[in-house]
This record gives sequence, structure tokens and C-alpha cells, in this order.
Amino acid sequence: MIRHIVMWKLKDQAAGATKEKNAEKLKLILEGLRANIDEIKAVEVGIQINPEEKDALDVVLICDFATDLDFKMYTRNSHHQKAINFIETVAEKRFFVDYKVDL
Repeated sequence: MIRHIVMWKLKDQAAGATKEKNAEKLKLILEGLRANIDEIKAVEVGIQINPEEKDALDVVLICDFATDLDFKMYTRNSHHQKAINFIETVAEKRFFVDYKVDL
């Protein structure tokens, strides 16, 4: 299984909204990917509950895929691309890791 973890630091203001509003919108967009991309086995999205910490990131995505091919199909999916378009307007930093999970 492949696990894909992405974390973002959002801009204070972007796309006509606050960081908090954009975090909520991003959560909805990312959770919606599960309904539109069959290759996603599981998805979890979290919003930072301790935003006062200066080094805290704002949003995290954790997705699981059965195979490397499923993960590649996800990255090429048009719904994923639309999510990226929004993310690029609201995020100032992105960190990620993709790794194999031994079951």
C-alpha cells in the first residue's frame, strides 16, 4: 500500500478569504476527492487546532492507495488537478512524503 501525506502552510489571506475559511474549503475539496477518484482507498484531512504556534502547519492530507499505479492515476486525475489549482492560490508552503506501508 502507498501512503501519501501532504501538509500545507496557508497564506493569511488568499482567494478573497481568510486562512481559516480557506482551510475549511480545502478540507471539503480534499475529502471530496474520495467520491471522484476510485483509486483512493482512504482519505483523512485535518485542520490545525493549535494555530498560534508559529511553526504549525495548517492542513494535512493523508491518503492511501493499493498500488503505485493507483497513486500515479490519482496524481493525473482531473479532480486532483483542480484541487492543486486551488491549493496553489492559498498555500505558501507544502511538505509531503509518499511511502510504502507494509501490512
